[in-house]
Amino acid sequence: MIKVNKLSFSYGTDLVLRDLDLHLPEAAMTVMVGPNGAGKSTLIYALLGFLKAQGGSVSLFGKSLHLYKRSELAKLIAFVPQETSFQFDYSVRDIVLMGRYPYQGLMQTWLPSDHRVVDGILEQLRLQGLAHRYYSQLSGGEKQRVLIARALAQDTRYIFLDETLSQLDINHQVEIMLMLVDIVRQSRKGILLISHNLNLGANFADQMVFLGGGRVLGQGEPSEMMRPEKLRELFGIDLQVAMNPVSDRPNLLYPGKPLT
Repeated sequence: MIKVNKLSFSYGTDLVLRDLDLHLPEAAMTVMVGPNGAGKSTLIYALLGFLKAQGGSVSLFGKSLHLYKRSELAKLIAFVPQETSFQFDYSVRDIVLMGRYPYQGLMQTWLPSDHRVVDGILEQLRLQGLAHRYYSQLSGGEKQRVLIARALAQDTRYIFLDETLSQLDINHQVEIMLMLVDIVRQSRKGILLISHNLNLGANFADQMVFLGGGRVLGQGEPSEMMRPEKLRELFGIDLQVAMNPVSDRPNLLYPGKPLT
């Protein structure tokens, strides 16, 4: 489990994370939502060790984050950015294969077992037909599936996704959410997804985290979090919620009026 205790971070005099507490379980999908500027991406970069917090602590499996080497962290957490580019135009299969040992840089060597792992992941994510296509030739949804496959090939305990769905249409968003649910069930990985889509989080997540003003305003199952009073605290607006008859989970109906 990843535990965050009283974490604080600032850019100069701008305090972005304020005494933040959080726990991220394994074998579960956590969806984090919040308004722009709430500190969501900053938190992910702090958990990855890319940013050094000014206060508080982060522990992974009982060991302090700052005691891990970058290569050790890469064996525990894979990261899928919103978008990425590669210096050279590699094939889908090569990109996924290079995800096996990213901490080895360009000096990676692959065994037959690594190729079997990659073939299995390409099949799991229905990418076999694209295996020899170049990354630049793919659609937005296909590129996201490739980046998720690359993260799976890294074989970590957690996968972090930073607004991976934001530029995709609703069909691809649902497809990827179903894929992530399947990954949690089959591989028992912990997933942290940042998203602006409340209903996708409510319909697919095991737990939701509401982040506002650099603090966790609430963390729990969608049935606990998708309540008008909690949404009002997070967004400063009155929102209505009703049960989705398909997922049997609470969903946002429509925006209300801003608070005065």
